[in-house]
Formats: sequence, structure tokens, C-alpha cells
Amino acid sequence: MRLLWARRPRRAAVWACAAAGFVVASGFATRLPDPLFDDPVSSVLEARDGSLLGARIASDGQWRFPGRDSVPGKFAAAVIAAEDQRFRWHPGVDPLALARAAWTNLRAGKVVGGGSTITMQVIRMSRGSRPRTYREKFVEAALALRLELGTDKDEVLALYAAHAPFGGNVVGLEAAAWRYFGRGPADLSWAEAAMLAVLPNNPGAVHPGRSRAELLEKRDRLLGRLQETGTIDAEELELALLEPLPDAPQPLPQVAPHLLQTLAAGDGGAGRRYASTLDAALQRLVGDVASRQSRSLASMGIRHLAALVVDNRTFEVVAYVGNSRWAVGEGTGHAIDLIRRPRSTGSILKPLLFARMLDAGEILPETLVPDIPSRFAGYRPENYDREFRGAVPARTALARSLNVPAVWMLRRHGVDRFYDFLRGMGMTTLHRPPGDYGLTLVLGGAEGTLWDITGMYANVARIGGGPGSPASGQAAGELARGRAAGGLAPGLYRPRILADAPPATAGRASLSVGAAWLTLEALVDVARPGAESQWRVFGDGRRVGWKTGTSYGHRDGWAVGVTARYTVGVWAGNASGEGRPELTGIGAAAPVLFDIVNRLEGEAWFPRPDAHLREVKVCRSDGYRAAGGCETTVAWAPRDSHFERPSPHHRTVHLDPSSGLRVHGRCESVHAMSHETWFALPPGQESFYRRWNAGYRPLPADRADCAETSAEASARSPVDFLYPDDGTRIYIPVELGGRKGRAVFAAAHRDPDATLHWHLDDRYVGSTSVFHEQALDVADGWHVMTIVDEMGNRARRGFEVLARAEGAGQPR
Repeated sequence: MRLLWARRPRRAAVWACAAAGFVVASGFATRLPDPLFDDPVSSVLEARDGSLLGARIASDGQWRFPGRDSVPGKFAAAVIAAEDQRFRWHPGVDPLALARAAWTNLRAGKVVGGGSTITMQVIRMSRGSRPRTYREKFVEAALALRLELGTDKDEVLALYAAHAPFGGNVVGLEAAAWRYFGRGPADLSWAEAAMLAVLPNNPGAVHPGRSRAELLEKRDRLLGRLQETGTIDAEELELALLEPLPDAPQPLPQVAPHLLQTLAAGDGGAGRRYASTLDAALQRLVGDVASRQSRSLASMGIRHLAALVVDNRTFEVVAYVGNSRWAVGEGTGHAIDLIRRPRSTGSILKPLLFARMLDAGEILPETLVPDIPSRFAGYRPENYDREFRGAVPARTALARSLNVPAVWMLRRHGVDRFYDFLRGMGMTTLHRPPGDYGLTLVLGGAEGTLWDITGMYANVARIGGGPGSPASGQAAGELARGRAAGGLAPGLYRPRILADAPPATAGRASLSVGAAWLTLEALVDVARPGAESQWRVFGDGRRVGWKTGTSYGHRDGWAVGVTARYTVGVWAGNASGEGRPELTGIGAAAPVLFDIVNRLEGEAWFPRPDAHLREVKVCRSDGYRAAGGCETTVAWAPRDSHFERPSPHHRTVHLDPSSGLRVHGRCESVHAMSHETWFALPPGQESFYRRWNAGYRPLPADRADCAETSAEASARSPVDFLYPDDGTRIYIPVELGGRKGRAVFAAAHRDPDATLHWHLDDRYVGSTSVFHEQALDVADGWHVMTIVDEMGNRARRGFEVLARAEGAGQPR
């Protein structure tokens, strides 16, 4: 009997060696599946430093992260000690382990061990849940040998770490490290690495939520083995044994869930690892600000916020909060990425019009722009405060976000030209023809995304920063390299969110360094909200060029701010589009903007780019070129712009020295006159301008014997039309109930007490005083409207009323 038992080990070893030889021969003739693993994987988002920002479960319900090329040293040492101590030396199959397993199984009378190497386990995992038979073991061994022919040991270990089961629906080392310990595999302690090393051996029986004593015993036994082999010392062993096992699995980080959702949707839902440009600390900071501010705004019925931060030097997105809400219990709209959702732009595009007109030589920052009651083919813009200032400098109109001057500016510049400029700057949401937007394009008639708009402002910052500024940085360097290579280097860039993606071009809109810098300077003057309004008082007050926007119906609040280093964009509102009276850019979005800006690192403001600017001598009172006679000052203009328009508001006035009234050569001798250059606005502008400017002096009246009816006198008339302009084409819509509407005509007089008499086609239609407006039912066709004051001063306008298509209520 003893002889029989003595022979059995030798016989088992012989059979094991023979089997090993057969396996080796089979391995060379066996082909590996391609791909080896085709299981779906989770979508994983990482910050620029590789830290985990979020993950989405794989389509089969498993937390299975995309594999990596290497395995952290602690886990590698632990799993080799636990599973395959000769892993570094065998060719994929360990004959000694197979022999020992065969003998152990023979003695037990059943299969209690398989002698599988880590490589064989990789093959077994790739083949799914197949029966544990000797035939299957031979196949695994053959494929393991074949795998190691073209794969080094570290790659095999990485495959094992990526696909080993770790209990429940957790697959792979990385998912397990985050689920059980809340950090990545590289940051695990020896105790944590050892626990994960023993877990795949029987994940169902030793799940951390069950059989904790057995799991602890296996972990500690492995730690002891690591100490015996010199991998860890006695002190490390003592400390590791004191560490408790983890509690229930932890939720994975969700620091930028909307971005991950957007990226995954762009790939059709297929899982992959996204290496982003996000700064992990800054992302958490901006997310916390948005969450806290959103809770405050919720009391006013404003439920959602989105925020985007772009590094002006590289155009990398460093913070991305697609929505301040994410949890299902936080109401509707929580899953929408509002950074990518088109919304009405409000006034947020005004700075771009300002910059473009500077380059076109149509304005200077101090050029006066009309701010009077105005109608443009039925469109009647209004300022936020329902006031009119007569005329304001373009820079002031921008800083105060006045709507009427902006529409006058767009009318002068041209909708088509501005439309093309916006598209060239990177605005991707202009899908209709320019005429469909009309003059409303600058006041929210178009939709834009926070992504595009923040990128457009970042481009202004990069251009306005000039060479050598923090904002010129990497993007400018790439531009220079593109030119040096002889290619058509783009002038503008889109924000970049994926670290491995090359900078994408936004367009080729023409914007000079000078115009961009002057625009940023004008935006610094925008009044800040709350305590921020006193920023200049404090020595450390930071310069920020910023702008707000509020859409029609108070549905969207925008705020975009530029520092020398960053561009920050904020949107506030309701994902459903519901408007709220309190929903404005200045009230809802601006506080969030400055809460973020004040937490960012600061740098010196953009230096004045003297090489890209030129000095222009202008009249101090209206900002037009000085042609003599006015008090002058020096204004900056873009170097290559051609603003040459002389002041239209300064004229030489001949006065009777005794009375101070106006005279001319036909009623007074020249030597008896005094002469003075007078700043005088058109009557429509003057009547409002003088209310805001106490120092304004209206033109003196004509001396009684000097009244004249010449064309010159008509040009100096104290009466003028506000609407219509000469040659205006008017469409009168049908009102509710099918009744024909009325055309509203408006005029102004220098004398606020004057009475005007109105005549349509020489037919008297009424008189007005104080507020000079007439609402009239006017037939289709051409007409002439005449207004006359009590002194005989008059103004005339020809206009056309467009016919309507019968039954349609539209012009033919």
C-alpha cells in the first residue's frame, strides 16, 4: 500500500510533464482571439493630472474601466505573491504549479486547485464562463503560451488587472480601487493592495460586504508573505495589519457629470477614457460656487446655472459645469448640458460689434451714438431703464449696455457684415440668413451657446493681449509656427477640452490687436454688482473686462468676464425656458461670475499695445475728428483703421453781441457780428441729451429780423423727425381681431414747450405738445408727412406703406 502511494506522485509528475509538453506544442499552433477582450467598458473622465472626475457604468451594468498599460507596483507585487510567484520566469504555463495542482486534486479526489498562472487566468477571463474541465485547462494553457509569445509580462499583468472580477458588478483594479477605497490604484496602501490582490480568487465568497473574517485572514496571510520575501519590512507589516477592511462600496466621483455625458454621447455611447484639460481643484471650486449660488437663486425660481472657464494662454477648458444640478431629485432639466444648449444671447454680443466697428473705422470709443426713441421697419428697441439720453459715447453705451445705441450702430455697420464676423469668430448657431435676424441680431435675436460665446471672448483676450502677454501663450505660438510653415494659419481658436485633441480653429474673422484691446478696456468700465462696485477703491482690485446679457422675457441671464489669464462664462436660467422677473444678467449671472473670478489666480492686465494703436485728435464733446474750432483731445484708434469723419455737431454760429441771438449776412453787417463754434446736436437728440447733460447749451434762436427760409435755415431747423427716416418702407400689421393697425410717427423739437402741427400729404391730421407722436391709419403707397412749429420751422419725410397680401396679413 505504501508502495502504491509512493508511486503516485511520480506518476502524477510524469503525466503533468507530458501534459505540459503537449500544451507547449499546442500553444505554437493556436491563434488568439482578436480582440482578446470585447466586453463593454465604462466611460471615464480624467482631469489633466490623471485624477478621476467621473465615470459611467458600462452598457452591461458593470463598473469596468478601460485598461491601462501598466499596473502600480504595490498591486503587482501583491498579486504575483498571491497568485503566481514564478510569474516573471515561466512562459505562460508553470509546469511545477500544474504538477502540484494535479497531485493535490488527486489526493482530494476532486478539483481543489488548477495551477493556473496569471497568464492562464487572463485567457480564462477572456473566454467567459466556460466549464472548468481538463480539456478547457489545456486550451487555456495553450492560449497562455501563445499570448506570451507576443506580449511582455507587464502587459499581461495589465490585462489581468483590467479584467479581474472584484465582487458584485466591479471589474478591474481601477474600478475596485475607487469603489472600495475612493482613490486610484497608484495611491493604495500595502493593506489595500493586498486585499484587492486576494479578492479576484473568489470574489463571490469574499466580497467586502460578506465573509469579512475570511477576507481579512487572506489579506493578512498575503501581507505576511510579502514581509517574508522582503517586499515590505516589519514596520510596514505592523502598520498594514492595523488597517481595517473597507465598508460598503463608495459612489464614484461625479465632478463633471454633464461633460462626461456630452462626450460619451458624441461617441455614440461607447465607453472610453477621456483625458481632459480640466484642472481638478478648479473644477471642484467652480462646481461648488455654482451649486451654492444655484441654491440661492432657486428662491427666485431660477433653477439652473452653467459655468465655463478657459485658459487664455492655451485655450484649454480648465473648469466645466454644464449644469448646477445633477441628481434626479433636483427636478426637471438636471441632465441637460446647458453649456452646449443654444439660448437667446441678449446683449452679450454687443462688445463684438463695438470691436468690429473700431476696426472698420466707423467709430472711436468716444464717438457719440444716437440714443433716442427709434423705429426700424416696425422694430422699436428700448433701453433697460426705458430712458433715452439723446446721444452717448460708444464706449459708455457699451459699458451701460444701452440697446438703442447698439441698434443704431448695427444699422450703420450692416447686419450682413456683422453676421459674417460672428461666424468667423466661431459662432456656430447662426443657421438662418442674416435678414431673418435683422437688427435684433445684437439684442438677442439669435441664439448662442455658452461654449461659443466664451470662446469668442477668449479670442478677444488672446488678440488684445498682444505678443508676449499671458493670453498670447501657446495658441499664439501655434499660430506663428503655422505661418512659418507656409500654411494658412487660423487667427482664432476654439476652446479645447480633450488633452489629446489638437487646437481646433474657430474661423478667420478679422480683428486687430488694437480693436480687441480697446474693447477690453471699455469692458473694464462696466459697473460691477454689489460690493464689487467699489473695486477701484481697493489697491488690490483686479481689472476684469466683462459684459452681461438678458434675453427677451427674462429667460436667460449671461455674464462673461476676461482677466489676463482666464475667460469665465456664466449662464443662469431655467432649462425649460421659463422666464422670471428677477432673471437678469446683472442680478443672476454676474454674482456667480465674480465669485469665480475672485478665486482665480490673478495676473497683470494686458499692456497697451502701442505698436497696434495710433493717436487721433478728436473733439472732446462728440469724439469725431477735429476740423478746427472745437476743444480737442487725443483718442486711441486701431492702427490700420481709417476713422476720418469730421465732427458733424460743431458749426460756426454768427451772433448779435448785444442780444446773443443768431444773425446772418443779409440782416447784419459782418463787422458787427461775433463768431463762435457751437456744439449742437440734431433736435431729436438734443431734447434728450440736455436732460442728462446740464452743461449743454442749445443753439440761440434767430433774431426776429433774421428769420429765413433757405435750405441753410432748414438744416438748422429746431424740429426733426425721430421716425420715419426719409424713404422708410413701413409695414402696418393686422392686430388681434383682424383690425388693421396704425403707423406711429414721432418727432422732436429743441424747445420743450413747442407745439407741432402734423400734415399727411398736405392734409392736417392733428397737433402735439411735449410728446410729439401721432398714430395714424395710413393707406398703402407713397406719402409725405410734414410737421410745422408755431414759428414756421418745418421738417418733411417721404415714406412708403407696403401693401398686404389679401387674407394673409403679410406684405406683397
